[in-house]
Amino acid sequence: MTTALKSVERLILYQRLLRNLSQQKVIHVYSHELAALANNTSAQVRRDLMQIGYSGNPVKGYVVDELLSVILDFLEPGQTQKIALVGVGNLGRAILSYFSYQQPYLDIVAAFDIDPIKVNRVLNGCRCYPVADLDKVVEEKDISIGIITVPGPNAQETANRLVDAGVKGILNFSPLPIRVPENIVVDHLDITMKLKKIAFLCK
Repeated sequence: MTTALKSVERLILYQRLLRNLSQQKVIHVYSHELAALANNTSAQVRRDLMQIGYSGNPVKGYVVDELLSVILDFLEPGQTQKIALVGVGNLGRAILSYFSYQQPYLDIVAAFDIDPIKVNRVLNGCRCYPVADLDKVVEEKDISIGIITVPGPNAQETANRLVDAGVKGILNFSPLPIRVPENIVVDHLDITMKLKKIAFLCK
């Protein structure tokens, strides 16, 4: 699963780079040029693109708009995937605000919190429900993805509830790792850990 996630991450990065090249009216790009932009190797770029059935021209390289279209067809589901966010603190609100404008195929349709001041209100364009209603709302809205932005001690319990409610994937922003069944896709993003790593390397 880790290998698959890394491959998808690279394809998402190629998508962003290719969109930028397209906006600059670049017609063709070679694997070594795309690799340099992605801080990668040309061999890895070729392997990643071969996995989605695309190969370039030895003389002209890859057609930028054509390759961008192929990657979009591979990555984007063709229909909006519904998301639940659990934990509407500062980070949760920032994520709600970002997704409202940036992600056409990903829609946070429900937020959850235990704070009575936040529940039964619309926050950053999304209705906030009490955590006690999570199972019912996930089923009613056909939600397949969960985002966890709760404090670390509550992360595992939140993950368990999301899995029991029927989500297929979880993005965990809490500072503690979570355990999920093998059939559930999970990724972990600890901003503090990333910053500490950079700070250490900058000493």
